[in-house]
Amino acid sequence: MDFTNRGSVATPQQQPIQNQNSQPGGNSSPNNKRRNQHKQVGLAKWGTFILGVIVVLLLISVVLAVGFSQPKSQASYVYTNKLQAVFLNTGQVYFGNIQTINPQYLVLTNIFYLQTNSSGSASKTSTSNNNVSLVKLGCELHAPYDQMIINTAQVTFWENLKSTGQVAKAVAQYQKEYPHGQVCSNTSNSTTPTSSSVQNAPTSTTKP
Repeated sequence: MDFTNRGSVATPQQQPIQNQNSQPGGNSSPNNKRRNQHKQVGLAKWGTFILGVIVVLLLISVVLAVGFSQPKSQASYVYTNKLQAVFLNTGQVYFGNIQTINPQYLVLTNIFYLQTNSSGSASKTSTSNNNVSLVKLGCELHAPYDQMIINTAQVTFWENLKSTGQVAKAVAQYQKEYPHGQVCSNTSNSTTPTSSSVQNAPTSTTKP
């Protein structure tokens, strides 16, 4: 009998040790984790971008709505190539060109005003009355510059004048006769002016 193998003990076969980090399906591998992280970061960036675009569009719409809802300034109504008539709450009216207008004051240049022939004071009568003349500002006793700053609180209303009106025609005729500016005289003109004439205010006459 063969007793040679009796002393040997049979050893069990070694089984391969599984990697504890591996999971069924392989979804938790490092590469898949990185892909998932990149996807999440990409979605977050796109969400931030879209949100920013929405905010910008909302801001633009608000600015446009506020801009269109604001009333136009008075300056936008001034016809710069036309004369304006400025009516004061004192009853005086001045004709000229509005250069500046804001809630505090307006600046008028190229100034004319109405004057009655009898008293020399300003009149609200239109130039169709033969007793009224249109006078160029500048030759009065105090010799003012051809510029007037008027407090807007004193202005009742102002309007643009058509070039076909008597005042505009008279001013155009005056500028044609005096292309180099106003000429003041030391003596009063004794001739009664017509409704369409424009005179330099004599130095002996005070401005109304």
